[in-house]
Amino acid sequence: MIYKQFQDVKLSTLGFGCMRLPTVDGNDAKPDEAEAAKLVAKAMEAGVNYYDTAWGYHAGNSEWVMGRVLKQYPRDSFCLATKFPGYDLSNMDKVEEIFDKQLEKLQVDYFDFYLFHNVCEMNIDAYLNPQFHIYDSLMARKMAGQIRHLGFSAHGDLNTMRRFLEAYGKDMEFCQIQLNWLDWNFQNAKAKVELLKEWNIPVWVMEPLRGGKLARLPDEYAARLKELRPDEGVPAWAFRFLQSIPSVTVTLSGMSTMEQVEDNLRTFAEEKPLSEQERKTLLAVADSMTDRTSVPCTACRYCTTHCPQGLDIPMLLELYNEHTFTGGGFIAPMRVAQLPDEKKPSACLGCRSCEAVCPQQIKISEALADFSAKL
Repeated sequence: MIYKQFQDVKLSTLGFGCMRLPTVDGNDAKPDEAEAAKLVAKAMEAGVNYYDTAWGYHAGNSEWVMGRVLKQYPRDSFCLATKFPGYDLSNMDKVEEIFDKQLEKLQVDYFDFYLFHNVCEMNIDAYLNPQFHIYDSLMARKMAGQIRHLGFSAHGDLNTMRRFLEAYGKDMEFCQIQLNWLDWNFQNAKAKVELLKEWNIPVWVMEPLRGGKLARLPDEYAARLKELRPDEGVPAWAFRFLQSIPSVTVTLSGMSTMEQVEDNLRTFAEEKPLSEQERKTLLAVADSMTDRTSVPCTACRYCTTHCPQGLDIPMLLELYNEHTFTGGGFIAPMRVAQLPDEKKPSACLGCRSCEAVCPQQIKISEALADFSAKL
């Protein structure tokens, strides 16, 4: 097992994500505790010492299950992470109540790592609102020893992350972001890594395989990778890419089967970062994959000067590309929901004024109409 030093603790670079535990009859609200215990036992035996859960995982049952499973091991043999569920605005005035309940569910006296969960456009104002006392409360818990290390996870855009950091960055010790080779350019993950580097904040990775999409590639892409590393499986390329980024400390993987655990353990037995040529090839594959479903907007913004509705068309097309490629998901709906009605894709009049000046000749009105229909 590869380890990295984080302050005074040595962390396994492979973290066990507890959002995709095995389930009973495919029911996400019913994690299979006996099977989960077997997976954790295998991971523990191999040296995995970081376990990441959250209030909402498995309809609130991940914390209960992990509390019972991890109770079988000495407390100093693992690091436990969970999060304040700010993805639900109704929780904002319940920080003390929720934190105490999480201690109960996970059967511990302290959390090694605790996060503001899912900082994004939907909740940034509430997270920064002093009336909810979230920051003050969590800092007090840290002072009391109930939080060893405080950080945040983010699905928001770069400006949202920057707002959060400007308010609380001096006290943030780590940040968890969606990071993988496809999103390096597609979701501007590279810029997020650079922003965190400016703040001296190490990176925790979520969705390294993009929900499994990067574990299985079309044959034409898999063959290109196989030429470069004949003995490396497709999923391992995602982890090797992350091993090439110095600020990445922990990579979380949601493991549902023993096969997934064993594959990941083999990959994380040694470091094999990508060469420059391998990296270029992988990112070229990413561009090819996204180009097939994306509109080629370059954000020149000629369109915005001609839109009678004043729509931020490049931003909307970026979200459209994300939603189309992913086949749904929550990121685009979450961001669009925060826009006023007159700035949403549904506000497009179909006048085509924007299309008259688009250098890429994108049929913008059709894309926005399709986006509205998908949403």
